[in-house]
Amino acid sequence: MRATTPTEDLLRGIWRENPVLIQLLGLCPALAVTNTVANGIAMGLATTFVLLGSSLLVSLLSDYIPKEVRISAYILIIATFVTLVDLILAALVPDIHKALGAFIALIVVNCIILGRQEAFASRRPVGRALLDAAGTSMGFMIALLMMSGFRELLGNGSLLGIDVMGPGFEPWIIMILPAGGFFMLGFILLALAWWQGSAQPPVKPRRWPNGVTTITHANAAPREREKVVA
Repeated sequence: MRATTPTEDLLRGIWRENPVLIQLLGLCPALAVTNTVANGIAMGLATTFVLLGSSLLVSLLSDYIPKEVRISAYILIIATFVTLVDLILAALVPDIHKALGAFIALIVVNCIILGRQEAFASRRPVGRALLDAAGTSMGFMIALLMMSGFRELLGNGSLLGIDVMGPGFEPWIIMILPAGGFFMLGFILLALAWWQGSAQPPVKPRRWPNGVTTITHANAAPREREKVVA
């Protein structure tokens, strides 16, 4: 495993290894609760709290947890923080807590959180584990905000309950239904793929002797950079 810097630990999960948009993890809450921005923010904050807390404890206790029961121990730690955040949301924002429903409890089995404990927090000191957790949480929050923002805007004509599209706007009801989550994720992934493809350097042909043309691509592997065209 290549050694990483603290900055890379923080920034990696925000974009290059975004859990939803790149790794396609945690899609259950991303698709189910992003029909409004308020729900997306609440789910993002809840996941952030659980990820930071569990990464802290797993990093601190990694030397004391037997390898044979490490997954069970990680799940118990995660479940403890999920219970806390469930009680906090029920006390502070009962309406949002009701809207999120069972998806708060399902954070326990969110593969983003368990994956970061197994792959990173259990192998790194506390500071690096928290940086990784913070970056992954921000990446997850960004993905939820992108999806919930567009879905609420198109499905209700509002953002955070504030009407922004005017009385003449005809809501796209499908965008606030479960199918709208799949449509929105597909549109975002399509846009990202197009943007990444357009950012690739253009193919530059050059002439070889005797009229043979080679096509050189800047990002190709050394042995694959030149394709001979008769």
